Amino acid sequence: MRQATVSRNTAETRIEVSVDLDGTGAYDNQTGVGFFDHMLDQLARHSLIDLTVRAEGDTHIDDHHTVEDSGIAIGQALARALGDKRGIRRYGGFLLAMDDALVRAALDLSGRPFLVWNVPFATAKIGSFDTELVREFFQALSTHGGITLHVDALHGLNAHHIAEATFKAVARALREAVEPDPRMQDRLPSTKGAL
Repeated sequence: MRQATVSRNTAETRIEVSVDLDGTGAYDNQTGVGFFDHMLDQLARHSLIDLTVRAEGDTHIDDHHTVEDSGIAIGQALARALGDKRGIRRYGGFLLAMDDALVRAALDLSGRPFLVWNVPFATAKIGSFDTELVREFFQALSTHGGITLHVDALHGLNAHHIAEATFKAVARALREAVEPDPRMQDRLPSTKGAL
């Protein structure tokens, strides 16, 4: 049962996240931040990880706390659902084209969080959404999921396309990394004996 539910309550946000690593990409995300919901839907659909997020945050200030804390909770849920990571592929990578945008994502479910981020945006906003929050989400996801994550935008003109290609590329890399490896069976994908 590679599933997990995480609740995170602070003075700024109240968040509940559920994931199923062996899902079909079903999603039901309601954060109060429309563009972010759209991105979380892409993350679920293209990773084939079922994802439900319920978030209430101080969006009267801005969207920062809601986006960052959702990343924290999703990362924690992924880590719990993976357990000791026996039998998974561990690594994933994907090169995703979306219209003018071309984004590369590579990751390792190593337990050692690290984010390398080379994704410039030509605009500060997508509608009312701050483009800098895309990085904030992936920083939180990486840190609390124990993921080494490299994301590079190799080309792109439209900020919406770049952001969406980023979520989709990471999703496809995650799909590969969390999948059971039939050749590994119940072994750890590491010579260390632990991840």
